[in-house]
Amino acid sequence: MARIFITGGSGFVGAAIVERLAQRGDDVAAFDIVEGPQLKTLRARYSNIAFFPGELTEWSQLAEAMKAFRADAVVHCAAVVGILNGASSRLWTMRVNVEGSLNVLSAMRLCDVPRMINLSSEEVYGTFSANRIDETHPCFPVKTYGISKFATEQLSRDFAEENGIEVIHIRTCWVYGPGLPRPRIPKTFVDAAVEGRSLHLEGGAEYRVDQVYIDDLTDGLIAALDHQAHRHDVYHISTGEAPTLGQMVDWIREIVPDADVSISSGPYQVGPGVVAVRKGALDCDRACRAFGYKPKFTLRDGLAACVAARRQVLADA
Repeated sequence: MARIFITGGSGFVGAAIVERLAQRGDDVAAFDIVEGPQLKTLRARYSNIAFFPGELTEWSQLAEAMKAFRADAVVHCAAVVGILNGASSRLWTMRVNVEGSLNVLSAMRLCDVPRMINLSSEEVYGTFSANRIDETHPCFPVKTYGISKFATEQLSRDFAEENGIEVIHIRTCWVYGPGLPRPRIPKTFVDAAVEGRSLHLEGGAEYRVDQVYIDDLTDGLIAALDHQAHRHDVYHISTGEAPTLGQMVDWIREIVPDADVSISSGPYQVGPGVVAVRKGALDCDRACRAFGYKPKFTLRDGLAACVAARRQVLADA
């Protein structure tokens, strides 16, 4: 049994990790600005989950929470997430993602916490140079969010070397699954299909991107946390495949035959006038060799699970 401190513990990924660790008997601290509905439900179910309210940018809140909990390790999930969020508030994104991460590391040094698993992003690469890339691909992030995540990685390496702390970076791609709070692909298409609404997206049918189901990401993060002899400090956790968004929509129409959803050819835009850079698949062989990571969900399997979950939510409403 271990004591694990989760930043962003009330978020989509953070709460999923909190649940998995609590299920296996670890003591878990969820640090976040607010205690969301999912975390409240988990705390009612498991007595080994504690909630500490606070912000990454508030050093005293973070340090006091970590000192009170006496953690063995940190899983760092808290961040301002996404290209559009980063672009709309560049200064705040850098404060939370970079300054906040340095606060986490400083609190770890104060409290003698020896290791951290940091949730990073494929956005650190910028434009992919191939359809499938591994962790040696050059990092040239082009947007605020990706720049903040790469800065966090680099500053963490420097801090870890100076202070004898181990920091392992997990780069993932588009994460999805039941309960995703953000109105983004594939959730938007799944919700429209199940609810009987029309949704037609202009542009993006040929766009390829790795999309990882939440359970697979959680498996990989916990496997990296449990592994004690890392040869590398960065790993991909995703699927290793990059179907087109057009194929994704076709699968949704197969799963929900009467769905009125479609996507047309042309450049994919993450927002009005913001054309997405080239992406593709993240090669996960390094994580497979190091700690046995293998994704269980193809994109079609994950979409089917999301459709079933959404139908259940509507049935219970």
